[in-house]
Amino acid sequence: MLLELILFLVFMFIVIKSANYAITYSAMLSKIFHLSEFVFSIFIVAAIAVLPEAIISITSAAKGVPEFGLGTLLGSNVADLTLVFGIAAFFSLNGIRVKSEILTKDLFYLGLLAFPLILGWDGSFSRAEGIILMLGGCFFFFNMSVDSKMFRKKFRRLRERAVYRNIALLVLSLAFLIGAAHFAVDFGIKFANEIRMPPILIGLTMVSIGTCLPELFFSLKAVRTGHEELALGNILGTVVTDATIIIGIIALIRPFSFDTGIIYITGSAMFLGGFLITFFMRSGRILARREGTILLIFYTLFLVVQLGISRVT
Repeated sequence: MLLELILFLVFMFIVIKSANYAITYSAMLSKIFHLSEFVFSIFIVAAIAVLPEAIISITSAAKGVPEFGLGTLLGSNVADLTLVFGIAAFFSLNGIRVKSEILTKDLFYLGLLAFPLILGWDGSFSRAEGIILMLGGCFFFFNMSVDSKMFRKKFRRLRERAVYRNIALLVLSLAFLIGAAHFAVDFGIKFANEIRMPPILIGLTMVSIGTCLPELFFSLKAVRTGHEELALGNILGTVVTDATIIIGIIALIRPFSFDTGIIYITGSAMFLGGFLITFFMRSGRILARREGTILLIFYTLFLVVQLGISRVT
């Protein structure tokens, strides 16, 4: 049992470190190609940051344990919307300021977070529902790409000769990420079986918190250096991708049924977290320490409820 736990933690550490390196090299490539901050954060950083939970979830589905992946995705989204936003707001210099252009998309954003909640309310996802989720996510990013010109701040161009080096290092980081995620799933499930804990609970806690660390570190750095748009785009892109495209891929690989408590509790917590973020942004167009504290309290209560339910069952 101890060996499985140690190996699980080791491979989770490799997953997180690999994702961090992937974000770094992706950022360098984005600067080289002179992308705007908005495009960089919501498309490039979010696409890389989502890889840990995406690969773990897709691997779980391929191994016949799709509910492990679903718990990881929804739990990671709750952590992103409350834990990551809360810590970033709490430690920001002057709070996380929100541009008015971002607020025009908030209802669309909340609607997408409600998608998996509505479709999965009966405790199952079919291939048709997976396609609907994927189309919803793709439409969101297409819509954002059309409006991306409203974020006009540019990075300075770096030397072109750095392109090949960063591409090679990015590919290497992704290779380590994929391999480590494969073994993390194996040892996570084995450890859960050894201590008679449902795999879904491991996905909701240890894995989901671990996989949101890249977003947390990136967002903290962004708000501390005055680039709030990077933090917002990073978390926004990651959460939408998890809630729509990745869950859709899992359903396409293997339609599955699951304990409805995952949707009733975790899915609802994800939607409420999104609602809180939207409310705070609309109220003053800034996420300050007070709002950050409320989000951290919300995440703590979520964990307490999850642990309490697991003990009862």
